[in-house]
Amino acid sequence: MTLTGKGRRWVAGGHPWIYKDDIADGKGETGELIPVFDPANQPVGWGLFSTTSRIAIRMVTRSPEQPNREFWKASMEQSLALRTDAGLMDPAGACRLIAGDADGFPGWVVDRYTDVLVVQCTTQGAERMRDFLLEVLKECLPFEPRAILDRSDAAVRKLEDLDPRVAWIEGSSPGLIEVQEGPVRYLVDVEQGHKTGAYLDQSQNHQMAARFAQGQRVLDAFAYDGLFGLHAAVAGAHEVVCMEQSQAACDRILANAKLNGVEDRIRIEKVNCMQAMRDKADAGERFGLVVVDPPAFARNRKESAGAERGYVELGRRAFAMCDPGATLVYASCSYNVRPEEFLDYVRKGARLADRDGWLMSMEGPAADHPQLLSLPETRYLKCAFLRVHAPSIGS
Repeated sequence: MTLTGKGRRWVAGGHPWIYKDDIADGKGETGELIPVFDPANQPVGWGLFSTTSRIAIRMVTRSPEQPNREFWKASMEQSLALRTDAGLMDPAGACRLIAGDADGFPGWVVDRYTDVLVVQCTTQGAERMRDFLLEVLKECLPFEPRAILDRSDAAVRKLEDLDPRVAWIEGSSPGLIEVQEGPVRYLVDVEQGHKTGAYLDQSQNHQMAARFAQGQRVLDAFAYDGLFGLHAAVAGAHEVVCMEQSQAACDRILANAKLNGVEDRIRIEKVNCMQAMRDKADAGERFGLVVVDPPAFARNRKESAGAERGYVELGRRAFAMCDPGATLVYASCSYNVRPEEFLDYVRKGARLADRDGWLMSMEGPAADHPQLLSLPETRYLKCAFLRVHAPSIGS
């Protein structure tokens, strides 16, 4: 596959994705691993080809030599070493073992829930290489997987002309899986839950937020399985309100609360969170810790205007419900909303609520979701920790 001059410059800049418009000549099969050349026919590396996606090639190496089994095994061992060094391989825990493009495995994700693996293929290349990569991964793992689920049902597969698929590759359904995250235990439904069953990227932020929970009344909005709220309750919050619109998730929050012995301090509300935030703010409810972790508001740059309205509105209600001196934890998982944009939306929401605050820190995803410097798309999660004061300075 031969690149245009623009494509050569793009690859030389370090980004691992090559777009259709940057290819001058060449053909490839569905998901094929192909050599890539610059306009002077000099090799620039190897990548996985897609026949339908706008991202036509995802580079896996800048070497002229074709990746072989030893190459993939070395990459696998490097990925596992990162998780081991970060202390994320507790047999009772959960983590992302392979984070797709960020780990050098384009479109291939593997999450571990204790000894159960969940695989997700989102590109033609990952689909084509799935069984081979699993074989290599099993050679590298320090444990024998009890079962392996293919949870390839993400909507992004449509861009690769791939049908959704949920099927057990090895073993059978274990039902709900009990996982340990710091001091908290929780149940995961790998077959029906969001993503591969849980939001593993927020694991460190769950535990960080709990530091501000002791003795506080806590709101966990868009709670899903209630992990922010559960950590807060276990850390000593005197009351936690978890708001979630999914009945299945609400049922898991209750089961998780009982599992941790904090059901007497957790109140679960099955509500539309946007409306409930308005209602609670208008009713004058106040909290010492407010966590707002909504779904992505901008799946592409065209949706950024609507995202601004949503983030500002949520921020306005969240700030209004914060006691002076309270902590607000506000997250965005929209890559298309840049960190500086997100903070501006947070500032606008604070102003509308006649509040202000200090940004204590801006956190990202846990270490098992590495943020590759050459791939900005991996820097998607923003989690702002703010100390709120009111009225706003200078008002």
